[in-house]
Amino acid sequence: KVVRPRLADAEFFYNADKKQTLESRLESLSTVLFQKQLGTLKDKSERISKLAGFIARNISANEELAERAGLLSKTDLMTEVVMEFTDIQGVMGKYYALNDGEDAIVADALYQQYMPRFAGDQLPTSLEACAVALADKFDSLVGIFGIGQHPKGDKDPFALRRAAIGAIRILIEKELNLDFKAIIEFAVTLLEDKLTNDNVVTDVFEFMLGRFQAHYQEQGVKVEVIRAVEIKKPTSALDFERRLKAVVSFAELNTAEALAAANKRVNNILAKNGKGEFTQVQAGLLTDEAEINLVDKLSAIEPNVKDAYDKGDYQQGLITLAELREPIDKFFDEVMVMSDDEKVKNNRLAILASLQVLFMHTADISVL
Repeated sequence: KVVRPRLADAEFFYNADKKQTLESRLESLSTVLFQKQLGTLKDKSERISKLAGFIARNISANEELAERAGLLSKTDLMTEVVMEFTDIQGVMGKYYALNDGEDAIVADALYQQYMPRFAGDQLPTSLEACAVALADKFDSLVGIFGIGQHPKGDKDPFALRRAAIGAIRILIEKELNLDFKAIIEFAVTLLEDKLTNDNVVTDVFEFMLGRFQAHYQEQGVKVEVIRAVEIKKPTSALDFERRLKAVVSFAELNTAEALAAANKRVNNILAKNGKGEFTQVQAGLLTDEAEINLVDKLSAIEPNVKDAYDKGDYQQGLITLAELREPIDKFFDEVMVMSDDEKVKNNRLAILASLQVLFMHTADISVL
């Protein structure tokens, strides 16, 4: 008595909806507000289309199909079936798109634009669908932050935390080496006249960085390890992932604790005294055997470390740096950095500055 009439209604609405294309429903989106200051669903669809095209260009996806899917992304909200059965938005978009003769990639992108809907949910399959899903999420993030309605406490009416973590998952798990700060900046250009928050780029970027902690803590990664990478403020989620894996591996080494402590000491000394007037270590000013040994070892491994970094192999870079544990310990045990001789002191500060550059490249391991 309940199910059959509901299914009959659904069939009636479905057959009625098929008489009208999704494209013909675009104009009706202008009658529905997304948010008062940010405009209608039609405005949002047009922004998603442009942003999806921008993302598609940067991940070698089909820009035209991504833009088409972005433009049609909200049209199924105006169909009778979705108005009656709201949970299947996106799902119906796919079937109506196929009925209209749209490309199968566009149809799938309409269905997958909301992925991942919850923790552990599957991700969009095609690059074009990824572009649309990311565009939708970043448009909401930039728009809501841009009018100063940041999530506060447990209040997050636009589900921005979920959107940010969803975007992070897509970027990492689909291995999209995208600069998400560049996406934020492009989204701002599409919303510019509607925004009132001048710090929107920084605010959204910092918000995204904060979501990495929630993302990785769910996987059992220690907070200090996440923080070590977060300090470097990577603008690519995939780069964040690679750095984090390197620090996790480094933290398991026997030398990690001693090197982290030494790195903290280096940072503290340089913070108080600057890097000295020398950008390079001068061999003629080396007097102690311990500092000579450290500089020799540093010179020997530096090319290998930089080569690993250039290849994005942060793990190998940190493993190679671990070889410095003994000479660094000996240096701090036997050498007075703050020598009375100004030139010697500055030269020793230059040694520490060289160490800092190599150690800080991947993450701030001093926080470990």
